[in-house]
Amino acid sequence: MAITRTVHVYEGPGGIYESMFVGDADAGTQPGILLFPNFLGTKEWDFAKAETLAAQGYKVLVTDFYGQGKRATGPEEASKLMHELVEDRALMRDKLNAALDQLKAAPGVDAGRTGAIGFCLGGKCVIDLARSGADIKGGVSFHGVYDAPSFPNATMTAKLPVCHGWEDALCPPDATVGLAAELTEAGVDWQIHAYGHTGHGFTADGNPNFSEAANRRSWKAASDFLAEVFA
Repeated sequence: MAITRTVHVYEGPGGIYESMFVGDADAGTQPGILLFPNFLGTKEWDFAKAETLAAQGYKVLVTDFYGQGKRATGPEEASKLMHELVEDRALMRDKLNAALDQLKAAPGVDAGRTGAIGFCLGGKCVIDLARSGADIKGGVSFHGVYDAPSFPNATMTAKLPVCHGWEDALCPPDATVGLAAELTEAGVDWQIHAYGHTGHGFTADGNPNFSEAANRRSWKAASDFLAEVFA
């Protein structure tokens, strides 16, 4: 197995984007996964996580949703970039779908078998991609944010496990129940894995809310789900 990283630059809605394609070129055609990072944008943590997915048998596009050259070095800058992204949810939707198009066209990706995972802001991206009616088998949100866009959802076909810290201050219980109600009304095959005594950002080592148990359990849940939908 020879997993490699390849910088992938493309023009999309709102500008030029610099993502990272990660996979084993010798493995032939495999399912493709979009990996949406947290509010800091693409970084080494995401590339390493993509390599873990590649070792499980996937081609992965670590997705740049801010634009080439736009990377946060700390929370204050990240918050500014995040607010610029989410203030126009229609443009955000188009950026996410453009990234999906790039993944489907990438070498060695089975365009009929794609999915997405995301962390924090990236979890919001997973859910919004599904809300857009994107042709993906499924998506996994880790400590995402659940508020819906102001415009109606398209018909949702993706299966959605949501891995959630029950004490997440960004998404208190009423927001989580609201998401469940939204997905139920839409007829989505959904799951919510809620981890007690766990806050926001529980997968990010170095984060004060990092939880070894929730991180391990959520990754197993995600790995099992991806194996199931791509079987």
